Amino acid sequence: MTRLDSPDAVRRALLAEDHLVDEGLATALHLAVDLGLPLLLEGEPGVGKTGAAAALARALGSRLHRLQCYEGLGPHEALYEWNYQRQLLAIRLAEAQGSAIGEEDLFSERFLEDRPLLACLRHDGPVPPVLLIDEIDRADDEFEALLLEFLGERAITIPEFGTVRAAGPMVVVLTSNRTRELHDALRRRCLYHWIDFPGPDQVTAILRHRVPDASGDLVAAIGRGVSRLRELDLDKAPGMAEAIDWARVLAALGADVPDPASVAPSLGAIAKTPDDLAAVGRAIREGALG
Repeated sequence: MTRLDSPDAVRRALLAEDHLVDEGLATALHLAVDLGLPLLLEGEPGVGKTGAAAALARALGSRLHRLQCYEGLGPHEALYEWNYQRQLLAIRLAEAQGSAIGEEDLFSERFLEDRPLLACLRHDGPVPPVLLIDEIDRADDEFEALLLEFLGERAITIPEFGTVRAAGPMVVVLTSNRTRELHDALRRRCLYHWIDFPGPDQVTAILRHRVPDASGDLVAAIGRGVSRLRELDLDKAPGMAEAIDWARVLAALGADVPDPASVAPSLGAIAKTPDDLAAVGRAIREGALG
């Protein structure tokens, strides 16, 4: 297991995994690992929240358990589930043998199936697992309530089975795009960090690292251009993921020095609606990359 015993160690380890983070995020990730406290990362889509958690898992040499949240998410998808088919087979086998099978036999360890939260609690390996609860703001209020015991006590209570407590340390990262406000009870159980969209210089540095085939002039222009495009009234402001895709597309098209003519075929990488395509194309013709 890689030792991430300081924010600087976190920055170096994540850089080795092709993910650049600033001092603030590196400190938040270091504390989440060192103190074992859940970390809530908020920010606009595309600023690297999910990528930071995934890079942290790779840096630690840990297994990443990702739970993608959505409306209607419940305990059977997130916490645990009983294997009803195996339970039914056990009942039929007992009947065929003329023996009795009790409720305590049916709701036992051999019929319990792990979902991401329970899998992390029961992990007993030398390297702590990383649990990513992605886009928690997409889930319902009821699911937030289900998480409170897990986040506060590192435990899950299964009515038929009992309480399962963490076998060892784990790293828990939650992300939110702020499509709705999260409850105070959840926030109180987490460390918190807001991720801003990086400025032009940092965008350029990230692109140089992630898209080494792109020319220096090209990535510098994209760094400036993406920051300016984010000031437009777009349906979907471009994030870091779109900036990286844009640089890759332009490099693949052989563009070295950005100009409106060479950039035009690549706009589908940065703009995702017809109105945005028109607005971005107009901004580039007016000098957004200059």
